[in-house]
Amino acid sequence: MAKTQDFTATLKDIMGAYPVDTSALEGVFKSTATLNEKLSGAALEAAEKSAEISNKWTKDTLAKLSEVSKAKTDPADYAKAATDYASASAEVAAENLAAFAEIAKKLQSETVELLMAAGKDAAEDATTAVKKATNDVTAAAKKATAAK
Repeated sequence: MAKTQDFTATLKDIMGAYPVDTSALEGVFKSTATLNEKLSGAALEAAEKSAEISNKWTKDTLAKLSEVSKAKTDPADYAKAATDYASASAEVAAENLAAFAEIAKKLQSETVELLMAAGKDAAEDATTAVKKATNDVTAAAKKATAAK
């Protein structure tokens, strides 16, 4: 029966011949995790504020509906209650939609600022990595020409 060849030593030799600097990957991972944390924080804050607005809006609507649902003696009072409810609801809706828009606007601004900062950091990291690689290649080339 044929034995399968053990390539463990061969793979170790190959990997040793091509050293990889993992510090760059670690830096990318850390900066990505930090960016994700900041983006998540901004999104969660916006969601919390939106939930507060929705909760308040619901409570206000239910309170106004209880007024509409009360028994009236005059039929015209029902029409007045419905009209008052409709106008108050429209006013509150406009206020709440404006509040939602402010939350969205703030979240958008924070997201753009975070992404711009991350882009700037990435560009600086890339510049540093390219300079390091250039220096390493230049040093290797000098070493190779000096050995001849």
